Amino acid sequence: MKITIHARGVSLAEDFNEIVVERLERLERFNVKIERIEVEVIHETNPHHGKSSHHVSITSRGSGPLLRSEARAFNDLAAFDEAAETIEFQLRKKHERAKEINRDTLRKRKAI
Repeated sequence: MKITIHARGVSLAEDFNEIVVERLERLERFNVKIERIEVEVIHETNPHHGKSSHHVSITSRGSGPLLRSEARAFNDLAAFDEAAETIEFQLRKKHERAKEINRDTLRKRKAI
């Protein structure tokens, strides 16, 4: 999985890239085909936005489902955490739906 980080109007902390890569690589455990993930970080300079001045959007691309998540918070890392939780929840739902669940009843098993 390839992870791309775009920063618009903001300089990111040195450890932000490491945290993003570490957190998004853990999503491979769900067995959903994702070729690349794009993380876009935007900082609003308008003081009116205040506590929601940092905006992070995460988009997945590939042969699997298209997943998208956005979050706003007071700093980059908090916004990224919210968006990553949403993506993880979406992937967990896709993974659970893809599981093959045996729905046979006990009567059908005894009859066989």
